[in-house]
Amino acid sequence: MTALETILECRGSGVTTECSIPVLETERLVLRAPRFEDARAIAGVANDRRIAEMTANLPHPYAEKDAENWITNAWQGEDHPFLITSKTDGALIGATGFVMPEIGDPEIGYWVGIAHWGKGYATEAARAVVDHLFMNHAAKSIAARARVVNPASRRVIEKCGFQWVGAGLTRSRLLASSVPVDKFQLDRSVWSSLKAWRDPILRRSAPKIVIGELG
Repeated sequence: MTALETILECRGSGVTTECSIPVLETERLVLRAPRFEDARAIAGVANDRRIAEMTANLPHPYAEKDAENWITNAWQGEDHPFLITSKTDGALIGATGFVMPEIGDPEIGYWVGIAHWGKGYATEAARAVVDHLFMNHAAKSIAARARVVNPASRRVIEKCGFQWVGAGLTRSRLLASSVPVDKFQLDRSVWSSLKAWRDPILRRSAPKIVIGELG
C-alpha cells in the first residue's frame, strides 16, 4: 500500500471512506502526495545545505528517516505537501504545497533540487498550487514569504502575482534562530484579474486536477 493510498483511507464510525487528495498536472510537471517509496529519492535531493538554508523546516543533513517522518505527517492537520515530479519520466524535482491554518490565510511554500534551479519549475509548481487554492478551496487570499537573502524565491512569488506586504521574522530549523523574511499576499481579485489579462497563456498552463492516484 502506498502512502497516498494510506492517506486516502479515512476511518470513521467503523466505515472506511476515501478522502480526496488531488494530483495537479501542469505543462511539464505532476504534483502528487509523497509516498513512502519516495523517501530515498527525497533525501537524495533535499540533502543540500543550500536548500535547507532558504527554508523554514528542512533539517541538514537530511536523511531518509527525515523523509519518512515528513511523509507520515503529510496531509494530516495543516500541512498539505506535494512532490514536484517530471511529467515525462517521473523524476523528483522538489516539493511544494500549502499550510491551511484554522485561522488566517493559507500559505504556500516550495523547494527545488539544486540540479533543477533556474528552469522555472518552482514558478510552474507554485502557480498550480495557487490556482488549486483559489479554484477548489475558496481562498480569499494566499500568503507567502521568502528570506530577504533569497531573491530567486522572491522572483517566483512575484511571478505568481503576490504583492509585498511587509517584513518579519521566521524561525529557521537549520539555523535554530529567527531570520528576516519578506511577506507577500495574493488576493483573489488580483489573481482573477491576472488570469483574465494573461489568457489564453494562463488557460494553457492552468493545472489539470485529478482526484486520487496516477495509474
